[in-house]
Amino acid sequence: MGLIKDQTKVTALTLQEVTPTMPRWRWWRAVALGLVLSVPNAYWVMQVEGTWHSGHPTCISFFWNVGFTLMLLIFINLAIKQLLPFWALTQQEFVVIFVILTLVSSLPGHDCLQLGIPQMAMPFWYGIQNPTLRWQETFLNAMPTWLVVTDMTALRDLFFGNSSFYRLHYLQVWLPTILWWTAFSLALGAVYVGLMSLMRRQWTEHEKLSYPIIHIPLALTREGGRAEFFANKWFWWGFGLVAFLDLMNGLNAFYPSIPKIPVRHNDLQLRLDPLLYSMGRPWNAAAPPFFSFPLYPFIIALGYLIPLDIAFSMWFFYLLRKVLLIVTDWLGFFKGAGYIVSGPPYLLQQSYGAWLMLTVHTLWAARHYLKEVGREILRPTALSQQEPLSYRRAILLTLLGLAFLLWFSLRGGMSLWVALIYFGVFLGWSMAIAKCRAELGPPAHEIVGLNSANFIAHTIGMGRLTTREKVMMPLYWWFNGRGHRNHQMPIVLEGFKMAQVTGLNIKAFPLLMVICFGVGTLLAYWAALHQLYRIGGVNNPIGGGENPLIMHNWGQLNQLRAWIEAPEPVNPSGIIAIFIGAAIVEVLARLRGQFLWFPFHPAGYALALNFGVDYFWSCLLIASVLKFFVLRYGGQRTYQATLPFMYGLVLGEYTFGAFWSAASIIRQKPIYDFAPG
Repeated sequence: MGLIKDQTKVTALTLQEVTPTMPRWRWWRAVALGLVLSVPNAYWVMQVEGTWHSGHPTCISFFWNVGFTLMLLIFINLAIKQLLPFWALTQQEFVVIFVILTLVSSLPGHDCLQLGIPQMAMPFWYGIQNPTLRWQETFLNAMPTWLVVTDMTALRDLFFGNSSFYRLHYLQVWLPTILWWTAFSLALGAVYVGLMSLMRRQWTEHEKLSYPIIHIPLALTREGGRAEFFANKWFWWGFGLVAFLDLMNGLNAFYPSIPKIPVRHNDLQLRLDPLLYSMGRPWNAAAPPFFSFPLYPFIIALGYLIPLDIAFSMWFFYLLRKVLLIVTDWLGFFKGAGYIVSGPPYLLQQSYGAWLMLTVHTLWAARHYLKEVGREILRPTALSQQEPLSYRRAILLTLLGLAFLLWFSLRGGMSLWVALIYFGVFLGWSMAIAKCRAELGPPAHEIVGLNSANFIAHTIGMGRLTTREKVMMPLYWWFNGRGHRNHQMPIVLEGFKMAQVTGLNIKAFPLLMVICFGVGTLLAYWAALHQLYRIGGVNNPIGGGENPLIMHNWGQLNQLRAWIEAPEPVNPSGIIAIFIGAAIVEVLARLRGQFLWFPFHPAGYALALNFGVDYFWSCLLIASVLKFFVLRYGGQRTYQATLPFMYGLVLGEYTFGAFWSAASIIRQKPIYDFAPG
């Protein structure tokens, strides 16, 4: 059975380019409101994701904390439009607020500074307090002290709590290091903004990517929020369905007699791995870390909005990955959870090759455009002036930002050749991720293990690096380490698209976005340190053991010790697997170009190789089956008519699910976790 090629827009609204002007006072009002709202949102993200390991708003491409905030503002704005219409917020103002909140929220997010802040405190505290770790003799002397905290008094209260971050001595200890990392974040933001300014026109106007992630916020905020949007009965059917589900599951936390409706990946009723474990080898090879059939309604809706072939490809290649694990174990080669272990079936190495080839395809498709950009840089015309930054300014901003990142790395102990490989590979993957999200809009894109440190270890070998070069790797884990779910480069690109669609002055956005990197970094440090000094890094506020902010960072430091004491040699089989992953992407891309009916998307293969799709693969299966039958037997008209119901599922979950999370901040105890992560 072939799949219908779905090249349609994913929203009932036509995203036309418009050219209204925005008064300056409205711009500054939107910026001020966005920055003010960033403070509680950054604290919220750090609390639920960081210290509770719950909710995970930044692990979904459309952050639910931002969606919740947007819904509240829309409801308030609808009332203002009735009473004082002149003072009501416009869609352009909502776009500014949305971009600010999304960028700022991403910095304290789960795959970002939640991983970076503990790395500044853990090395010296645990290395000196616990000699059995052997950190002191392996890497502490090589650690750049200007990037970490070494004051044991400040660290003691950070780990044991019952104190306050706002003591003068602690502020003096932390401030220099925070400022260094904030400068790094600003430079990284400058590189992202510069690169996306250079690539925006290619992806938006030449390749005409559809940007699925931004369609719901654009539909919601059209004309500053329209009563007609909320008048559709199918919207309220979807909204009411998830409201009932979240209400029941939230109340279950208070009254266990109220039945809980299982939808999460870790609900026992939906777990498939116990069956696989009971079947023994080779079937149990597909079980770890879990194998379940999650039923998240809002992810089913988000999957319904993305192109049919990508939804199909993600769940198909996910199941194929499980089959590959079983076959590998049956043949006697299996060495554990294949997406982590650098052994058969070499899923991580296949992922390197897949994403590298996607990067090559991204640049190859833009080759003629990049030549045009080169000519514009040498001899500027009016064309260049239509971009967020002129091409000369964009390349200058990119080079200045990259120069600072390289200087920062050299000062930290990296040699130039290592730093160039580290950032070159990272920025290449980042551009592929940004294009993938703009073209396909996956509900989430967790890509575990895809980072420059692992790539260097598996292709060059950590034995070639000095100890000073190796110690920078865990310190850089916060932007190039765990999963890339809240990567800022796609957010920058989507911000430019939203500005263009709504007629905003796109030239005002580069500076605003770079500032957001600084604001988000400072708010992340404030939120984390405020909570750690109060709770303590060794205390888990919702259970036994360590605070999750600390707990998630042990792996990187123990990995660092292993890289120094006994680095693994380069595995030729792993290198071959990299080429196999690249070759598979190339074959899939060529077949898609040759046959219009070919349903397998190379990005689906790349995304499914890594852990992450595990959280929602079955939601995409359900979404793709629904969408297939709607398009096959109802056509585009029926598909468009079903969109309000899907919007209702997403926004209803973002309202009621986020309500329980917001209530948990007041209660200081998690209530109901509606999102995976």
